Amino acid sequence: MSYLLDSHTLIWAIMDPGKLSAKVRRILEDTDNRVLVSSVSFWEISLKYSLGKLDLQGIVPEQLPKIIIQIGFELIELLPDEAATYHQLEANWHRDPFDRMLIWQAIQNKMTIISKDSHVASYKSVGLKVIW
Repeated sequence: MSYLLDSHTLIWAIMDPGKLSAKVRRILEDTDNRVLVSSVSFWEISLKYSLGKLDLQGIVPEQLPKIIIQIGFELIELLPDEAATYHQLEANWHRDPFDRMLIWQAIQNKMTIISKDSHVASYKSVGLKVIW
């Protein structure tokens, strides 16, 4: 199965796995699963880091892609078609543009998103699969 990590899930997986639910830890440890990280998350993390809103505990954002690969997660890009069709995500329950794009990527690619964010979970009614 393919799972897309929300940005906070990615940060916790790297820096504080104890914040992840037991179910999420099992999913991340199961080598039969594809665990995906979007370039959108790197953009969000880099922006928050540059604004001083995110402490990466000695890691700088540009190290994250290599760390992700080392722990066995896969990197995915935001495709032009995904960006161009983003306006089709009609429901506007979440104001965070990064999360909305991750939601759209997950829906378009039939991935399950791993997120604790209740606003993300509100998109289940438009086809999003969410696990926490």
